[in-house]
Amino acid sequence: MPAAIDFYFDFSSPYGYLASRRIDGIAKRHGRGVRWRPMMLGPALAATGGKPLVELPLKGDYARRDLARTARLWGIPFALPTRFPVVTLAAARAFYWLEQTAPERAVPFAEAAFTALFVEDRSIADRQVVRQLLAGVGADAEAGALAIGTPEIKARLKAETDAAIERGVFGSPFVFVDGEPFWGADRLDQVERWLETGGF
Repeated sequence: MPAAIDFYFDFSSPYGYLASRRIDGIAKRHGRGVRWRPMMLGPALAATGGKPLVELPLKGDYARRDLARTARLWGIPFALPTRFPVVTLAAARAFYWLEQTAPERAVPFAEAAFTALFVEDRSIADRQVVRQLLAGVGADAEAGALAIGTPEIKARLKAETDAAIERGVFGSPFVFVDGEPFWGADRLDQVERWLETGGF
């Protein structure tokens, strides 16, 4: 069976959100699965000397326009949150707790977290919101809320982030197809062509 696609993202990344709405469909058309790998973008930006795109002069203004335009092009609901960027440690830790305890709920939780932030303007930095999202996918919200504060789950997210950076991930979204790296939501058409042709 062909290897799954690795999909790295930070929950605070609007381009990561847009890619999340397409990546599973692209993979399915080509008989692939997707491994969703949330990470913390801050350490990756530190490694490259970068900053969040919306905080950069000129580029930030362009990105706001481009995000809205890309969402319209792809027919994806989108609104930049009123509180942005946000720290998404709790959501990322909750994902990995679910992956360990109820893996079938991990991706639905990730999708719900993206929707909460980029459609409903709910702050996923708020642990109460994370509890609600856990409950919404049928998980034990109280157990999850306790788990995300444990050394084990904190270490898991750090290890995932460190491994992503070691692999060369420096932005969100970042996709690997059979070892080939693609950075950015605007590379998803290249991802699809790569899957169609076996490389180019």
